Amino acid sequence: MKKDSENLKLWALEGPSIQIDPTFPYYQNRSRDSVAEEIELAGYRTVHYFVVKETAVDGELIDCLHRRGIAVWALVIGNGTFSTAGLPPEWPSWKMGLMKELNDGFVRFSPFSEAYVQWKKEAVARMLRDYPFDGIEVAEPYFPEWDGLRRGVYGDIGPAAQQAFKEKYGFDVPEFANRFAANYYKKTPDIYAKWIDFRVDAVNALIDEIINGRGGARDSRPDALVATWSLAVDGGAVSTLRLKEWQGLDAISMIGKVKPDLHMLQTHWPDWMKRGLKAEYVRSYESFAAPIRAAYPELPLGIQADVGSRANMVKSRKWLNAFQNTVYDLGYHTWTAYEYHLGGYMYEEPPEPLTAVVHGAADVTVSFNKRLDPESSGVIVLDEHEGQWGEIQPAESHVDGNRLRLRFPRLPERRPFQIELRQVKDTPSLWHVKGKRPNETPPGTRILVK
Repeated sequence: MKKDSENLKLWALEGPSIQIDPTFPYYQNRSRDSVAEEIELAGYRTVHYFVVKETAVDGELIDCLHRRGIAVWALVIGNGTFSTAGLPPEWPSWKMGLMKELNDGFVRFSPFSEAYVQWKKEAVARMLRDYPFDGIEVAEPYFPEWDGLRRGVYGDIGPAAQQAFKEKYGFDVPEFANRFAANYYKKTPDIYAKWIDFRVDAVNALIDEIINGRGGARDSRPDALVATWSLAVDGGAVSTLRLKEWQGLDAISMIGKVKPDLHMLQTHWPDWMKRGLKAEYVRSYESFAAPIRAAYPELPLGIQADVGSRANMVKSRKWLNAFQNTVYDLGYHTWTAYEYHLGGYMYEEPPEPLTAVVHGAADVTVSFNKRLDPESSGVIVLDEHEGQWGEIQPAESHVDGNRLRLRFPRLPERRPFQIELRQVKDTPSLWHVKGKRPNETPPGTRILVK
């Protein structure tokens, strides 16, 4: 068992990995083991489990992934939530103060709210005690937003931030909207410089408290790995300075404070939203990666891409393979992508049988590369006898995610034999981008059963 645990820790830090969000319809109404098997057949040994709520984790899915030798990170969001259900009644007081309110379905919480930070720390620690995650990572701990001052999408400038800044420096928070104000941020560069450092310290302190604070993640689960995340963007020579100024991100100081086992560079939205983004785009991130490698040469470094959050930037299998090759050429230890079922292969590739296993006297399970339409499968067993092919139709068939379970009146006595799969279709209704046509197994698709 110890050897298995050590292997999981090694895989969690090396090689390809993938993000999954089990709340998507693609993962619903199927067995957890079929999800784990599909991930395994796709070649992944590590999963970053996107935790939408720390109190709503699928422990059975984690167990199924572990049984297949797949390491599982708990990826929690640091700067807010998609659902306030179940939060303490005082949660509105945790909110960030923004230049303008955003109605995008995400509630942003202030790292200057001590009540929020303590609640988050306790929620993460409890989750790690309750579920056997192999690692914990705090993604998106930053402030909004890239070019936020110009766009008006900027914070935190709420009461908690104002009070904390006043207590630390004795100054009011600079004015960001009214350029005629005496304390407009461009007129008070010394105070603005303090404000920038103040925000970096707040982001780092949030993660540090969740991970290293008393009763936090490391107290709760000292065996669990820790990863920190920061953004990277192809925004010119001053990109690192802009992320520090606009979003409070400084990877070097973050790593120094938290002391993670892995650091991930997350592709920022100005890049992943680009139509026609080249798979080699990560070469432009060396201004972020090189200083981290220089400061922490022993720290594994990974990178995250987005493969399909919007219809106009869905990435193909060819793109993903080229991305992976570039990542390894640049010396990264690992990579991941948001999100497994969003990739272009889901829309472009037909269902392909990958394994077939006999159960008992006359049952066969055929496992595919993707989820199947339960109403579409036609099957014939081909039985070779004296050079002639015969047909044995299944008496029953049942779909479980990517699996086609078949029961026959009998199976061929001679092994191996083949199963031909006809008109097996995939599941456009469960995909993120709607309006796509189903793919179907090509004529003559067969799999060998030993």
